[in-house]
Amino acid sequence: MRSIDDHSLATPGPLGVGLEELGDALGAASTVLRANAMAAGLDAPVPTCPDWTVLDLVAHQGMVHRWAASHLSGAPIEDTAALEQEGRDAPDVLGWFDEGATALLQAVVDAPDDLEAFVFLQDAPAARLFWTRRQCHETTIHAVDALSARLGRSARPDETWIRPEIAVDGIDELLVGFVTRSRRGASPGDDTSVLVRPDDVDVAWLVELATGRPIVTRRVRPESPEAGSADLTLTGEPVDLYLRLWSRRRSEPADELERWWRDTISVTW
Repeated sequence: MRSIDDHSLATPGPLGVGLEELGDALGAASTVLRANAMAAGLDAPVPTCPDWTVLDLVAHQGMVHRWAASHLSGAPIEDTAALEQEGRDAPDVLGWFDEGATALLQAVVDAPDDLEAFVFLQDAPAARLFWTRRQCHETTIHAVDALSARLGRSARPDETWIRPEIAVDGIDELLVGFVTRSRRGASPGDDTSVLVRPDDVDVAWLVELATGRPIVTRRVRPESPEAGSADLTLTGEPVDLYLRLWSRRRSEPADELERWWRDTISVTW
């Protein structure tokens, strides 16, 4: 897959990960997804996405790549179901996937830094960076799904290609952007806070659930008084935490904290 090689002045994301690094990770994840899909076979089940086959996974991600590219190019596509069906019907679905991934990377290169486009997460960066970042992590997580399909089980962190800095950025996007979209808050009497603290990283996230308001996530220093006030703490190596928070790395039987995360907060797509 093509990588991004330009000298954009786009402002880096909130953790300092820039457009070029996210674009390179997007290209790498697309390559990994395709290679593992081919090795597993289109009919293989995907252990980390119950009820999906590899064909479902490839058609979904190929659709998402095209949908994202349409926003970057200023011509948003609304009929995503037709896009996904196009992939399913393609004589060479992996070739169709390649075309979409390449077009997405080209759309990132061509988009201006001041692009005005739809974004949909809390605390989102500027549109060009937003879409590159979102597709980096979307594709990375689904590439892990393809790897799991080839292995016939959930992939271990050391079996992936994911770099720790990309994992940390993905944790930030999940906790600050996705989790805070939920408006359910805590059930009456169940107010709580969770500290997510990757090992050897100078940032942590305090996720607060309170009755009557949406979930709030704040970036904090790992050793700060705020961090110390959390009711629960999730720790681990960055890639391991990244996969666990996206429900791609499950310990079985799950401990109490992991069960609580799955039932209360986890984003499941």
